[in-house]
Amino acid sequence: MPRKETLARQVERVPRPKISAQPRLHQWAAEIQTYGTVNHLLPLDLEEPVRLEMTEQLNQLLADTITLRDLYKKSHWQVSGPTFYQLHLLFDKHYNEQTELVDGIAERIQLLGGISLAMAADVAETTQIDRPPRGREEVPVQISRLLDAHQVIIRTCRKLAERASKLGDEGTNDLVVSDVLRTNELQVWFLSEHLVDMPLVAAVDPSKARKTA
Repeated sequence: MPRKETLARQVERVPRPKISAQPRLHQWAAEIQTYGTVNHLLPLDLEEPVRLEMTEQLNQLLADTITLRDLYKKSHWQVSGPTFYQLHLLFDKHYNEQTELVDGIAERIQLLGGISLAMAADVAETTQIDRPPRGREEVPVQISRLLDAHQVIIRTCRKLAERASKLGDEGTNDLVVSDVLRTNELQVWFLSEHLVDMPLVAAVDPSKARKTA
């Protein structure tokens, strides 16, 4: 009676594709999900229309936050003048904080089943923030431009947080208020103080100011 083949021998007989250390380059395939859609049947207890609306609004916030982040890096590189050192460090600190916000917003979009914006061209088409010139600007103009960008984001945050809460998406509400809004408010404070016209060395004597008036 012939002996039964072992499982190992049976596996050996199954033809296997040739193994090669050569990387498979230049691969291409169709998208696995179209931008502007959300995955179905995610166990999030949020209806598809809610997730569609939230991901759309979050992508707007994402595009503006990416733009503000990059504006901070531009300002960090190009700042000049007596306050160079302080602003060089401050702009980079704010850049790093905005980078964390970018990641949090993008991951929230993906978590909701959507597709987050990622490429510069798509961000440029979507953002509400005015594009700066390529050249270097004076410090007051740099700071004013950053403050204007913050204002755009803060306005969006307040509307989005209220809408998310109304639709029952408390996760998005928490992200927008606790992370994005509060970070932007704090950065606005730090920036705006640099535009206060205060004497650096000699205080203004009120009595002398009245005499010269």
